[in-house]
Amino acid sequence: MPVHIDTGRFDELVSDALDRIPEKFARAIDNVVFLVEDRDPDDPHLLGVYVGVALDERDSNYAGSLPDRIMIFREPLMEMCDDEDDLVHEIEVTVRHELGHYFGLDEKRLHELGWG
Repeated sequence: MPVHIDTGRFDELVSDALDRIPEKFARAIDNVVFLVEDRDPDDPHLLGVYVGVALDERDSNYAGSLPDRIMIFREPLMEMCDDEDDLVHEIEVTVRHELGHYFGLDEKRLHELGWG
């Protein structure tokens, strides 16, 4: 049975996952905003997405750009989890996965790191 929690609690769990990002990586995060959405309209099973220019691809043309976005999708994450402990784990994996894209990691490397 899928877990269901209210949006406020889900936002707290995402915030907690961000708080657990290792300090050396957290300090390097710049010009990116994290958003929680119910579901991606184009891919309803998507757990998260990074939209922006990866840190390793930024050049002088990036200056003054609007913030990149990392969106975490609440409904598909809850649907795949049986309890809140599973949800905490999956949120953390998803946050780290999307941050990996921000830092320029590809899918293969993210899976090697266990953030697939």
